[in-house]
Amino acid sequence: MSIFLRPHYGKNQLSAKQILKDPVLLLAFGFGSGLSKYMPGTLGTLAAVPIYLALMLYGDPTIYLIATALSVMIGIWICDQAAKKLAVHDFGGIVWDEVAGFLITLYGLPLTWQTLLAGFVAFRIFDIVKPWPIRYLDKQVGGGFGIMLDDVVAGIFAALVLRIWF
Repeated sequence: MSIFLRPHYGKNQLSAKQILKDPVLLLAFGFGSGLSKYMPGTLGTLAAVPIYLALMLYGDPTIYLIATALSVMIGIWICDQAAKKLAVHDFGGIVWDEVAGFLITLYGLPLTWQTLLAGFVAFRIFDIVKPWPIRYLDKQVGGGFGIMLDDVVAGIFAALVLRIWF
């Protein structure tokens, strides 16, 4: 077993192979990026970059908005199902919330390496530091909605900072 992967995941002791074979867990674990025992949230955010680039290169802001809204709405169900399958609420490897939060962060900004980098850093700071009310929401709201909510708010905060900056 790699030093970068855990031998098992969650209280139900799922293997990496089980996670990658289950479509819901594959999405919840950010296409495998959440399997890392080191910085899974950061790697989950990195996994969102190709999704962001594909949406931006498609070039339609309405499609971007719909995809982002769907990532949040479907993400609530995905994260809830993953938490149940793992028997752990908001297990660190569940990173679909980072994908949605990152898409929220960069919505409406131009595609440049500067906005991409600034968005990545701003989102990770808000997601890690969890200033009020993010930390409160993270601790008080349960289920898939709770897993998603703190990252949605972190994405909104990061987006506001980027709008002020750019």
